[in-house]
Amino acid sequence: MDASDISRASTRLAHELIERNKGAADLVLIGIQRRGVPLARRVAELVRQFEGVELPVGMLDITFYRDDLSMLAEHPVINGTDIPFMIQDKRVVLVDDVIYTGRTARAAIEAVMEAGRPKCIQLMVMIDRGHRELPIRADFVGRNLPTSHNEIVHVCEECFDGESGVYIETVE
Repeated sequence: MDASDISRASTRLAHELIERNKGAADLVLIGIQRRGVPLARRVAELVRQFEGVELPVGMLDITFYRDDLSMLAEHPVINGTDIPFMIQDKRVVLVDDVIYTGRTARAAIEAVMEAGRPKCIQLMVMIDRGHRELPIRADFVGRNLPTSHNEIVHVCEECFDGESGVYIETVE
């Protein structure tokens, strides 16, 4: 995907979010650090343009909720959590760049549930690459991209990478 493909997919995601939730009332977006955050902000801006509603956007670091924390580096990188709004009785939309095994989504759900009791939790991703290990699926998908286990999907964001795009890398 190039920058225009990402833009079209983001627009579609924003429209689907509004349609499925019958508007933007009680919606909050929480981007999963790192690359879910710019996608959450982009979708929030699109919802503002379409509906005239400012959706709150938060950031979630799931590092300490991972089930493989002991297998990470000795000093894992902590990106920080900032959810400056209440989630009680809200429709929480977790936003991430790629869904693969489902473990990141599971950790994010656990973190959100510790912060309060939302009305519901939905999952939005730019790329669904398949290969789930847990019974988790995204509610909103920018693009389904079937991959093999020896491929890595890179979602590049302008703010981190100097360009927007999605690339597949084969590893041996």
